[in-house]
Amino acid sequence: MRTTIDLPAPLVKEAMKLSHQRTKTALIVTALEDFVRKNRIQSLKNFKGQVDISIDLDKLRKRK
Repeated sequence: MRTTIDLPAPLVKEAMKLSHQRTKTALIVTALEDFVRKNRIQSLKNFKGQVDISIDLDKLRKRK
């Protein structure tokens, strides 16, 4: 998808340097992927302690 946006040049240069990306497109894609990944992880953390998992490992191992 093509989109035109105005980004601060110093911020883009620093981000490209830190991320070792060669193009602005790669930089933005990497940033978006990282943003989505972090939010998915955070949403999974919200379930901590809310799911009761009682697993009998011996029973599962014999299930083959």
